[in-house]
Amino acid sequence: MEKIVFNSEYFNARDTLLCGQLFRYFPVSEKAHAYFVNSADKRCLVYNDADNAVIECEEKDVAYFTNYFDLSRDYGAIVSAAAKESGAIATAAGLGKGIRILNQNKAEALFSFIVSQNNNIPRIKGIIERLCAGAGRKREFLGEEYYTFPTANELAAKPLEFFKDIGLGYRAEYIKRLADGFNATFNEAEFSALKTADLKKRLNAIYGVGPKVADCVSLFGFHRLDSFPVDTWIEKVYRENFGGTLTDRNKIADYFVGRFGENSGYFQQYLFYYKRSLEKESK
Repeated sequence: MEKIVFNSEYFNARDTLLCGQLFRYFPVSEKAHAYFVNSADKRCLVYNDADNAVIECEEKDVAYFTNYFDLSRDYGAIVSAAAKESGAIATAAGLGKGIRILNQNKAEALFSFIVSQNNNIPRIKGIIERLCAGAGRKREFLGEEYYTFPTANELAAKPLEFFKDIGLGYRAEYIKRLADGFNATFNEAEFSALKTADLKKRLNAIYGVGPKVADCVSLFGFHRLDSFPVDTWIEKVYRENFGGTLTDRNKIADYFVGRFGENSGYFQQYLFYYKRSLEKESK
C-alpha cells in the first residue's frame, strides 16, 4: 500500500467529497472524516491528518489517484482569483478552499449523473451501489469488499427489469438504452477533443441527458472548467447573492460562465458548498 501526502490547505477530503460531484464515497467508522472512494475499478482511502491530506492506495494506482484528485493543479492561485471578486465568491472560496474538482472516469460520470437527475444524494448513492453490486465485479481493499463500477458491456448484459428493480424508475430506460448503444453513442477520445460548447451539445443528444447532466459530466468527467451546473442551490445563490432575475437555468449557467470564464467550475463548487453550509447553519 502506498501513501500520497499532500498539504491540506487546499485539500479537504470531506469538503471535496460531500459537495455533490461524486456518489461513491463511504465514511470509515473507526477514523473521523476518513472515506473510502471508489472510481471505476479502483478504490482508495482518503483523509486529513494534521496539516496533510493523505491518500492510501495500491502502488499501481498512485498515478491514477494523483490525477483523480487533481494534485498537480495550483488551487492557491484559484482561491486568490476568487478573493479578488466581490461579495459571495470571495467568502465562498475562503470557506471552501479545500475543495478540489475531481478527474472522474468519464463513462462512470455519464451514467452516474443520469441516475442523479431529480434525485437526492442518499438515494443516488444507494441506486449506484445496487448497480455496482448487481453488475460490477467484487474486489477487496484493506480487508473491505467493494464492487467495481460496471463497464458499458456489463450493463448492456442486464435486462431492463434489472435497472427497474434497483430503483431507477423512469431513468431505467435511459441507462439501459445508453448501455446497449454505448460504443456508437459515446466516443471518449472524440468527445475529449471537442470544444466545451460542442461537447455539451453531443452530451445533450444522448437519450436521457439534459442541460444540467451535460454540465455536470462536462465539469466532473471532462474537467471542462468553463461549465457551471445550475441546481436549486445555485439558483438561490444567483437570486440572493447576485440579484439575478433570470429563471431559465441554461441562461443562469451562461451568465456565470460569461462572468467567470475558466474559473467557472471552481467558483460553482465554492458557491454550492457555501450556500448549503449557510442553510445547515440556519437550521
